[in-house]
Amino acid sequence: MAAELLTERPSPHTMVLTISDPAARNALSPQVYAAGVESLDSAAEDPSIRCVIIRGAGDHFCAGGDLQRMKATRALGPAEGMPIQHQSVNRLASLVETIQTFPKPVVAAVEGFAAGAGFSLALACDLVVAAEDAKFVMSYGRVGLSPDGGGSWQLVRRLPLNLALECMWLAEPMPASRAASLGLVNRMVGKGQAYASALALADQLATMAPNALASAKELAQHALSHPLSDQLQLEAQHFVANVFNANAGEGMAAFFDKRAPRFE
Repeated sequence: MAAELLTERPSPHTMVLTISDPAARNALSPQVYAAGVESLDSAAEDPSIRCVIIRGAGDHFCAGGDLQRMKATRALGPAEGMPIQHQSVNRLASLVETIQTFPKPVVAAVEGFAAGAGFSLALACDLVVAAEDAKFVMSYGRVGLSPDGGGSWQLVRRLPLNLALECMWLAEPMPASRAASLGLVNRMVGKGQAYASALALADQLATMAPNALASAKELAQHALSHPLSDQLQLEAQHFVANVFNANAGEGMAAFFDKRAPRFE
């Protein structure tokens, strides 16, 4: 049975998306891609949702693409199979782009393996919380494939080129401790604690001003591909708009009143 994407609201301000096919280590499916985009588009319009967590059911985050499905597609031959495979890869790309442009924080809660496109999916999230025994691997090279889901894009921006190539070429599992030391993991927690820790982080983010979080995410992504002069202009636009947002008024009042702000 293909993986499905389960949606829940464990707290008023957090939406959790769970990739569910534990028997296949939550291998991805077209259903997951479509449901992920739909859920995030809906959450973007819901002011009560302040943060989204992506996790896997059971002991693992995600094993990546479904090799059984790819094998069946390949058996169709290039003429029939290649359009099907293009469609699948493009659906994954659509989910990754939706995460990247989503105006609210997205946190990956990683237990067990994040492999192949599962690793790419974790990298697409804004923050990563990983169990101490979690492992990250660009497993494509083991089966004669190359990365998708933006994995190569993420790695070459976060790591020295030689380390990015090592990840993609050798396909060796990277312990959470090394991923954390390289800046690929934000928080490393005890085994079985990734989800609880991600929920606590989501609660913390929910106390922040949503407009300021959205601005910081857009500015960070813009900075990756634009010169300083452009960045300064965009910063000015966001800063002025946020100064006159109601949340700035609440934040300043709370500062002078020496109390915690109540952002909307």
